[in-house]
Amino acid sequence: MKPPGEEENQRLGTVLLNTLAREMRLWRAPALKNGCIQGSDISPTRYHEVIVWLREMSSVFQFSSETFALGVCVLNSLLATVKTQLKYLKCMAITSLILAAKINEEDEVIASVKDLLEQSRCKFSTAEILRMERVILNKLHWDLYIATPMDFIHIFHGLLMSRHPQLMLAGSQKRPCLQASLWTRQVQHCMACHQLWQFKGSILALAIITLELERLTPDWFSVFTDLLRKAQIESTEFICCKEIVDEYLTGLELSLPTNAVYILDAASMLAFRGYDVQEGDGDGNKKTAVRAKRAEKGDQDMDDFYDGFWCLYDEDVSVKTGNHRLQDAQKQISPCPPLRPSSSQ
Repeated sequence: MKPPGEEENQRLGTVLLNTLAREMRLWRAPALKNGCIQGSDISPTRYHEVIVWLREMSSVFQFSSETFALGVCVLNSLLATVKTQLKYLKCMAITSLILAAKINEEDEVIASVKDLLEQSRCKFSTAEILRMERVILNKLHWDLYIATPMDFIHIFHGLLMSRHPQLMLAGSQKRPCLQASLWTRQVQHCMACHQLWQFKGSILALAIITLELERLTPDWFSVFTDLLRKAQIESTEFICCKEIVDEYLTGLELSLPTNAVYILDAASMLAFRGYDVQEGDGDGNKKTAVRAKRAEKGDQDMDDFYDGFWCLYDEDVSVKTGNHRLQDAQKQISPCPPLRPSSSQ
């Protein structure tokens, strides 16, 4: 991919300023009081569960990550504006996602409200969703064009490619899109964390990107300060956000390198398969050795691996049910062959 020129860099700067202005004007976040969202009986745990569910529904509906992010921002703005109860939270969430889809998605992508409810297995009626739509639109003054963390992820990613293209190539095997894909997943997880409510999308996006920059280059600070200045973010607020994001993502094990590779460990595989040789089968040891040798050479068709361990060699486990050793082993082993990290990253 050819890095954008100076003209494109200026355009991105203008887009960033406009997006920051929208964020300043429309961004709202719920506040906690007595262990619940202020003005409701919704706990952070319940909120987290609904956001995770909403992400699953967004995937089922084949909506974009931008639509999911906007749906969460609409829901947050509503929770910060009105008093509500837990029993209405799911209806508010799915309606916020549907409204976001009407803004972001093409018409052919969006199914009817009835079909969406059937896919989500919600118990709400179409009339209830339409009534909730009117409530949300009225409470938010029909202005749902809220700047989301995903908007800033795209803008910052473009600026990095423009100003520091070598970072993109160094960190993703000459495929710049991989960083944006990782950041997108991390943003989606972070939007379910109530501790990150207090931070605007621009701060959250920059915190996620900076954690990646620290891994990519020793000169990350100069790159980070350039983005911090462009985004007009206070350093103290940013540092607090970054620490929370780092702790949260580490807990979710999302900070693995994007090029992590796992390979089949042939030695462990041989031991793993050792019990399969039945007594009296003269060819059993020979077959196992041949299979291990093929695994070492990498000749085994790995497509069959995903059909399950026993299907890897087209063997029927049922014929071995009389073998007590097999039954005991099946209780102790994982259905997946042993894996080990690749020595070269």
